[in-house]
Amino acid sequence: MIPIAKNIKRYFSQMNFSMFGRRKHEGSFKIRTLDIAIICLAVVISVTAGFFVFNGLKRHVVINDNGHEIALKTMKATVREVLEQTGTTVAGGDYISMPFDAKLARITENRIEIKRAVPVSINVDGKELEVKTYKDTVKEVLSDNAVSVDEDDKLVGSQLGDKIVSNMDISIIRVDEKTVTETSPIPFKTITKDNNRLDKGLKNTVREGKEGVRAKTYNVVYENGKQIAKQLVGDIISSNPLDKIVEVGTVLNYKTSRGDTLRFSKAMNMRATSYTASFADTGKHPGDPGFGITATGARVRKGIIAVDPSVIPLGTRVYVEIPGAAPDYGYAVAADVGGAIKGNKIDVYLDSSGAVSAWGVKKVKVYILK
Repeated sequence: MIPIAKNIKRYFSQMNFSMFGRRKHEGSFKIRTLDIAIICLAVVISVTAGFFVFNGLKRHVVINDNGHEIALKTMKATVREVLEQTGTTVAGGDYISMPFDAKLARITENRIEIKRAVPVSINVDGKELEVKTYKDTVKEVLSDNAVSVDEDDKLVGSQLGDKIVSNMDISIIRVDEKTVTETSPIPFKTITKDNNRLDKGLKNTVREGKEGVRAKTYNVVYENGKQIAKQLVGDIISSNPLDKIVEVGTVLNYKTSRGDTLRFSKAMNMRATSYTASFADTGKHPGDPGFGITATGARVRKGIIAVDPSVIPLGTRVYVEIPGAAPDYGYAVAADVGGAIKGNKIDVYLDSSGAVSAWGVKKVKVYILK
């Protein structure tokens, strides 16, 4: 008999003796009935007490598996054991609010939160990251994978606050804005000036030119490194060009067959005859007054020519060129005149009548020397 039943029987036996001690001779039936009642009461009390003791040893557990709740009472002592009891598995990427070896409390409710990881694709910086995550929002997933997003960056198809769903594609476009300055040259001008002391065809650089610089400033927008917009915000000339100055010779020149360079002011095509100091050419004999003397008072010699003073002033230095293979007459001075020398015609002095006969009439070019 269990202790509680014994105590109850002892108690009622004492009461029966004290109350009915003077009735020793009453029937034994009543005693047997009392024993049975005591035993039944003891059994009820014992079972009830055992129920409460057993029930008090159980732990109250609620498993929230991605929104699906399982509530149970268990004699299991750890999180791992109760998960095994309910057949709940947790993968490596899943979230669980309590460690597997955590002890379950007896008095308070044990709440186990499980978030299932889902596959998510992150396209950023030219890479595609395939991850599994239990995070709730796009922002949390990016932070968890060390992906920063600036305020200028763009998200395609989602926003930072959007809820994560399985197989979600998160695409980030990097937006970068830069200020870019581009320079371009400003060509200089070449200014030419006549120089009447320089031979024609010759040039003299007085000052070298220098290009200027024009600076344009742009706001340039790039998406994933590719330019998508360009706006001009500034246009200045940071340095002005410096013009080049070149002097150009105006003095005419001619290189003779002798290799001399003549500087002349004018060249004329003329007909040339010749003469000597003989009576046939001048009407004077040696010894006559003025024999061999030119109109300018100079004595005749090779290099004296007669001219029309209205075409070539007397005293003008010239060079007489004979085109072709014949030697030039060369340098001469307009120092004489003649009655037949008019217009574009000259008469050159030669030393002998034979030379005059050989000369005849020639087409020549007369350079008026500077």
